[in-house]
Amino acid sequence: MKHLLTTALVGFAVLSRAALAAEAARPNIIWIVGEDLGPELRCYGDKNALTPNIDRLAREGARFTRAFTHAPVCAPSRSGLITGMYPTTIGTHHMRSELLSPPRAFTSYLRDAGYFTAWPGKTDFNFKVPKDAFDSTANWRTNIPRQPFFAYINFPESHESQIRAGTNQMKKNLARLKPNEFRAPAKMKLPPYHPDTPETRRDLANYYNLATAVDYHVGDVLRLLEDKNLATNTIVIFFGDHGRGLPRSKRWVYDSGIRVPLIVRWPGVIKPGTVREDLVSFIDFAPTMLALAGAMIPTNLQGQVFLGPKTAPERKYIFAARDRMDETPDRIRTVR
Repeated sequence: MKHLLTTALVGFAVLSRAALAAEAARPNIIWIVGEDLGPELRCYGDKNALTPNIDRLAREGARFTRAFTHAPVCAPSRSGLITGMYPTTIGTHHMRSELLSPPRAFTSYLRDAGYFTAWPGKTDFNFKVPKDAFDSTANWRTNIPRQPFFAYINFPESHESQIRAGTNQMKKNLARLKPNEFRAPAKMKLPPYHPDTPETRRDLANYYNLATAVDYHVGDVLRLLEDKNLATNTIVIFFGDHGRGLPRSKRWVYDSGIRVPLIVRWPGVIKPGTVREDLVSFIDFAPTMLALAGAMIPTNLQGQVFLGPKTAPERKYIFAARDRMDETPDRIRTVR
């Protein structure tokens, strides 16, 4: 009996060490989101932009050149991100409509798999936050969990509403910018579909300045990961929730409304400086996060895995939709 007990204890210790090792091997995952932030970044070739921390992420990871949202406005876009299903499938395709019985969030499946999930930022899913979706909606950065974690960090400075914010709010948003970091309206290169007016130049310069403000926050997150010795085991995924908050972008299914920046840093796995030109849809995010965590991928999810050993064959198409925007009924579909 003593021999059997000793053998059992030794076996348990070996299994415990193996379990701990497996737990440690599972990566943390962080989403960093810039609201209404399109790919107008220096690492995407835009010389108006000043985004050194985001550019650093691109140098240290992979920059995706053909990443798209399925909806060009906040709530429908986020409903697809959190559920892994098209808003037109589940009924969240109208802006500011509330789905009463949403499908389960992918973060709930992460929790089932042993992940701590934190979502302290904007939800805006077009449905109430499910009770089992998150462990915390508080600032997780002050108390880093010991188990593998998924965290969502949202920065609103680049939101459409801030482009024309009042003087005091604008000063607050841009407080960290140095004098030489402000973009001058007179030097803005306007897209051909925007009228060349003082107001247009002002708004565009404000947009780039606010993107730099978001970039400062991205630097804060990267430094936190380094200070907490988390950088090497954390996948950092940076993206915008849809196109920029200017005319013919947000709310419209043109490239300027649905194409987004997407940068992924995964130390030791993704080769620094990688550029990927395959199509990626926001619908792919949920199954990809579950695959990275080693969690079950439910059959109702409509996307495909685009990172890691379970990466699916390249997409041939992405789909996007615009429906009712506030008070304006509409129905536009696009295939890319």
